Amino acid sequence: MEDGKVIPFLGAGANLCGRPETVDWRGEGGERYLPSGSELADYLAEEFAYPEGEPRDLVRVSQYVDLATGGEAALFETLHSLFSRELAPNPLHAFLAELPARNRERGARVPCQLIVTTNYDDALERAFDAAGEAVDIVYYAAEPDEPGRFVHISPDGERREIPRHTDYVGLSPEERTVILKIHGAIDRTDEGADSYVITEDHYIDYVARTNVSKLIPAALMARMRTSHFLFLGYGMRDWNLRVVLHYVWSQQVRRFGSWAVQDRPDEIDERFWQRHRVEIVRARLEDWLVAMNGR
Repeated sequence: MEDGKVIPFLGAGANLCGRPETVDWRGEGGERYLPSGSELADYLAEEFAYPEGEPRDLVRVSQYVDLATGGEAALFETLHSLFSRELAPNPLHAFLAELPARNRERGARVPCQLIVTTNYDDALERAFDAAGEAVDIVYYAAEPDEPGRFVHISPDGERREIPRHTDYVGLSPEERTVILKIHGAIDRTDEGADSYVITEDHYIDYVARTNVSKLIPAALMARMRTSHFLFLGYGMRDWNLRVVLHYVWSQQVRRFGSWAVQDRPDEIDERFWQRHRVEIVRARLEDWLVAMNGR
């Protein structure tokens, strides 16, 4: 990590870090938290009368909401209301945000990071802001009836569309942390600019019409081609994750060893991780953070 050779990859399970198991994300005890993927699926199913007995997978439930309401507007409005709440970053977000300063103190060769996330919320960005660390945000912006593209938000708030199939020189992950949001992001200042890859149709478009490796800026792809991955809050059965990894790992000349912090992986998860040569670190995220902070 001090050499900038490890890329943290955050999934929906990262939002559970630091939350007591007995606390509900919607407000028990006067506190509110971000939902996990399964909790978000349950919430949408309840809000939009999802058929009883059907599997409550987030992608499937989101597709139902889209179809049942005649379009994605109601789904996106609901997601915006959830992710625009004032929520404090959790211990994992804080750890990642504090890492660049710690690396500088130790004289690390590459103090900053490239962090990849499939989450839509901005808790990680808010943690970096609280730590006084400038970051570049690069997020996927889906467009109706045509392939999407990535957008760069610089620390001063300026937005730039990243041209397709071309090198983009506006990023320097060696000097400033880059947060790459590959499935879209919430926009607190403009709800109409929200972007979510979340329904079955969205993922079909994402896979069929979007070559992610050619849309991601060259400087970031170069970093991913020569890095290890650290999966935090993921189960390998999440097929939307495997779609992206297929693109990335296909670009690597040599396969770099990777790790997944997962407390109780089931047999399917274990087999998926083994197939892709990802070592399982059997620990709760909270315990892993304690150990990392100690190091």
